[in-house]
Amino acid sequence: MSEVVWAWHFVKDDGTRAQDGVKEIIGKTYSAKGPLVMCENGMHASKRILDALQYAHGSLVRRVECWGEVQIQPDKLCSRHRKPLWQVDATRILHEFACRVAEDALKLAGVTDERCWQAMAAKRRWLAGQATDMDLAAACDAAWAAACDAAWAAAWDAARYAAWAAAGAAACDAARSAACDAAWAAAGAAACDAARSAACDAARERYNGWLTEMVAAEHKERCDE
Repeated sequence: MSEVVWAWHFVKDDGTRAQDGVKEIIGKTYSAKGPLVMCENGMHASKRILDALQYAHGSLVRRVECWGEVQIQPDKLCSRHRKPLWQVDATRILHEFACRVAEDALKLAGVTDERCWQAMAAKRRWLAGQATDMDLAAACDAAWAAACDAAWAAAWDAARYAAWAAAGAAACDAARSAACDAAWAAAGAAACDAARSAACDAARERYNGWLTEMVAAEHKERCDE
């Protein structure tokens, strides 16, 4: 196929590609040489942002155009050419996403242990600058304790999601790379596991739609400034 495919692509927080360290410039076209091989050679991306998230090495997400020879699989594509159109630092969005997925998991499992829910509340206060790293770490520890006390596997998993979400970047400055990686790890692991456990395409579409809307809104806000 040769038509243009709009897709999503995460790069490292310094703007470089994980595989070779090349820093791609917004608006510039990059091309692959030699035969395209999925996961090995080519300009990769995903049509859905939720799919792109599982391949992320940082929190910098880009809207890209892909064209030329294009190979497409359900969760990713490999193209001859790729051009980044714009980008958003999605660190905060991924923290919020992790909280949302964790809360869905808690509801799905019917968890009522307040320690789990308090961990989510602490994480949201931390995001708003109303809680310290120590406060967040304490809430995370309490959520882990709740997971250990859980008598059934579903509650264990749900509490674990809550702990992961609460733990994201607890001891780090959110602007540092490690914090961005922690945010991605919490969001990615929780989103993928929750979607699989629910075995529900609707849930995956809901998460993908929310992420897409939040990133697009962030981009629009930056453009309007």
